[in-house]
Amino acid sequence: MFAVSGHFLWPFLVFAALSVIGVLDLRQNAHAVLRNYPVTGHFRYLFEAIRPELRQYFFESNQDGKPFSRERRSMVYDRAKNIEDVLPFGTEQDVYDGSYSWVNHSICPKPVSHEDLRVTIGGPECKQPYSASLFNISAMSFGALSGNAILALNKGAKAGNFFHDTGEGSVSRYHREGGGDLVWELGSGYFGCRAEDCTFDPEKFKSQAANPQIKMIEIKMSQGAKPGHGGVLPAPKVTQEIAEARGVPMGQDCVSPSHHSAFSTPVELLEFIRTLRDLSGGKPVGFKLCLGHRWEFMAIIKAMLKTGIKPDFIVVDGSEGGTGAAPIEFANRLGTPLLQGLSFVHNCLVGAGLRDDIKIGASGKLFSAFDLAGTICLGADWINSARGFMFAVGCIQSQSCHTNRCPTGVATQDLKRQQALVVPDKAERVTNFHRNTLDALIEFTAAAGLNHPREFKPEHFYLREGEREILPASAALTWLKKGVLLDEAHNIPGYSTYWDMAVAEEFEPVRSVSAAKALHGHHAHH
Repeated sequence: MFAVSGHFLWPFLVFAALSVIGVLDLRQNAHAVLRNYPVTGHFRYLFEAIRPELRQYFFESNQDGKPFSRERRSMVYDRAKNIEDVLPFGTEQDVYDGSYSWVNHSICPKPVSHEDLRVTIGGPECKQPYSASLFNISAMSFGALSGNAILALNKGAKAGNFFHDTGEGSVSRYHREGGGDLVWELGSGYFGCRAEDCTFDPEKFKSQAANPQIKMIEIKMSQGAKPGHGGVLPAPKVTQEIAEARGVPMGQDCVSPSHHSAFSTPVELLEFIRTLRDLSGGKPVGFKLCLGHRWEFMAIIKAMLKTGIKPDFIVVDGSEGGTGAAPIEFANRLGTPLLQGLSFVHNCLVGAGLRDDIKIGASGKLFSAFDLAGTICLGADWINSARGFMFAVGCIQSQSCHTNRCPTGVATQDLKRQQALVVPDKAERVTNFHRNTLDALIEFTAAAGLNHPREFKPEHFYLREGEREILPASAALTWLKKGVLLDEAHNIPGYSTYWDMAVAEEFEPVRSVSAAKALHGHHAHH
């Protein structure tokens, strides 16, 4: 055959290569499939590798995609590109599904307003209150996101006059170059104000907090995707830029412990908040948490009452939140979802008579006008979004954030991949998405017969209870009256028992659930 034509060499080489692969498959011990099906078994691994793409591009319906459906992603893309985001032929939602919720409209809608939706954050001890937009960029660190993504987000925030939370990776050169308002998130690694022994350095903090771009300080107690979990950025991934932003040496692992070293009790937490407020010149200081044990948050409330020190704000992160990689069990089964966590935090502050001085932010899969309105109904003053703004800056939900191979240059430190993200174009899309979302919220508010989103209350938000009953959140959930937790005897399911377990001096409960119930029952009897 070779004498007739040299082209016969090609099929010979192909079959020779397949024969070698087949022999190797039979001799290897790692994969049973390849031993039983040499050569052809490789198709299984090929199809498995491209399974997410096959599902997303060929088989998913508009409502099937996880964690965000194609419909919700398309809404962000359209708003970011200034394309009309309308839905033809009616909703694809199952409006009779048990998880379906909605807001009722008014028979007398209000005129659509064009005011800038803002909320002032800063309690009685705050010397530099901050006027924040009702909708902002949630915490995403430089290191998790690329430099170009951070720069585009921050430039978009500056153009749209809303804030950009730094995440716990501190303030990078890309944040500073963008010039937008920043909320400096302070995690357990104290990046940006870290001493050589990895503890908090007051002088470094004071120096960086003086930056006029930094409008607020946020202590990260826990986050949605992996509450109670620390992190390690291996030494090879600590680039010069990451080391510069975080204030850590190159060539060493960058460790975020699972707990803070600057405080270990509720009282110490509040004293740390007062210290940060003083060092920052009176800027608003608060903390972010995904709600865990209820008695722990109530211990913080009791510490506020005991010391008189109050945070300027609290951000509640739902367990459904999170942009980076997290252990499966943490992401799926640890922490309180936003609806329950937000209403609990709001109720505790109301019940302790503290709500008027403390603003509440909320984050966790929120980026539509309904998301914003529903969250305000449950007690939020403003809303942060991470993945919504990731979509606006180019994310396509490939879910490869942890591989350093993000196809759009958003969540990678690969310089070549980052170049695909054109900063001026994506910054404009970030601004567009913010503006169009708030415009949609204004129209949604007017249709509900309200003048301003702050007028949304629990009675406007409807939930299904079982198969038949429909209740507003005001009836479906518990809502505390102002100061009720300060009464000597109260009997509120889901609150009173945990209140009796909590003390200001420590996060550990002082008694068990059963002992607290017995004590509470004794108080109620008398």
